[in-house]
Amino acid sequence: MVKQSIFGRIATLAKANINALLDQAEDPQKMLDQMVRDYSNNIAEAESAVAQTIGNLRMLQDDYNEDLENARNWGNKALAASRKADEFRAGGNAVDAEKFDNLAKVAIQRQMAAESEARGAEPTIASQEEIVERLKTGLTQMKDKLQQLQSKRNELIARARNAAAQNQMHDAIKSIDVMDPTSEVGRFEEKIRREEAKVRGANELAASSLDAQFESLEDLGEQTEVEARLAALKASASNQSANQSAIEQN
Repeated sequence: MVKQSIFGRIATLAKANINALLDQAEDPQKMLDQMVRDYSNNIAEAESAVAQTIGNLRMLQDDYNEDLENARNWGNKALAASRKADEFRAGGNAVDAEKFDNLAKVAIQRQMAAESEARGAEPTIASQEEIVERLKTGLTQMKDKLQQLQSKRNELIARARNAAAQNQMHDAIKSIDVMDPTSEVGRFEEKIRREEAKVRGANELAASSLDAQFESLEDLGEQTEVEARLAALKASASNQSANQSAIEQN
């Protein structure tokens, strides 16, 4: 019952599912720190209770040892009184012999009472010693659990911080994707390509117009040559006709 009263309220915390509790916590680190503090406080209370139980055991043991010492002392007094009675009886003093025998009997009675007190305390002391050993073992286990809790706390906080850092990195990457400047550059590049294509079209249009002008010039030159040749032909024909007329007149 003593062990249960000391450790009973701590059992729930010792067996708690830390991860499940953390899922409900807004700040996991604060909750873990609070759990460590609570468990440390419970250990301090348990240490105080165990110390009190040990103190009670030591008092029982002191009383037991005192009863044993008293039994020895009364035994020695009974022996001394009996010897004194024997001396007086050997000397023929029956009255004093009887008196010291009676003192020896009183001492023996007190010796027996002290021995009875000691024997009566033995089961209680044995039970208390067993309880104290269990309490010491339980306290050691609690301290081991505290170390495990502290290690778990450090591990989970490190994991939480790592997860938070990864989430920040993912959020940053998402922001970069959403605000990707290359998409704006791509649209600007497309605009420039359209402008370049427009210029190429204008150049091709200008080139085709110039070719047409050169073609018209070539046609004009050809027509001019035709006219010139026709004129030369007519002139040649006129000269031939004139020469023929001259020959005929001669």
